[in-house]
Amino acid sequence: VQLVESGGGLVQPGGSLRLSCATSGDTSTTVNCMGWFRQTPGKERDWVAILAPSSGNIWHRDSLKGRFSLSQGDAKNTMYLQMSNLKPEDTAMYYCAAYQSGGGFCFTEPEKYTFWGQGTQVTVSS
Repeated sequence: VQLVESGGGLVQPGGSLRLSCATSGDTSTTVNCMGWFRQTPGKERDWVAILAPSSGNIWHRDSLKGRFSLSQGDAKNTMYLQMSNLKPEDTAMYYCAAYQSGGGFCFTEPEKYTFWGQGTQVTVSS
């Protein structure tokens, strides 16, 4: 399974960006949870939003609700992250990740995720 992120870039504070995550390979038995994570140098990777593609259930990190919104794409196992009112502290490398959960719940811990994209850089600066 391969994941590819796109849509990052440089944006001014208050601006918006939309990230995309596309998967390829056989995901039918290997992926039932997908997530967006972000990481800045020297810090741990944090979850941003999680998607269970089969059910369409979505979870957002509380501190980002209202500004960040995950949506599921029409194509199987694709998703987007709409980010608005961006702040300098949102500057990070953003990753798309996926894994096969044994139950009906998708974990938010990055160590649970098996497959990762290479990341897309988001920089919020004036």
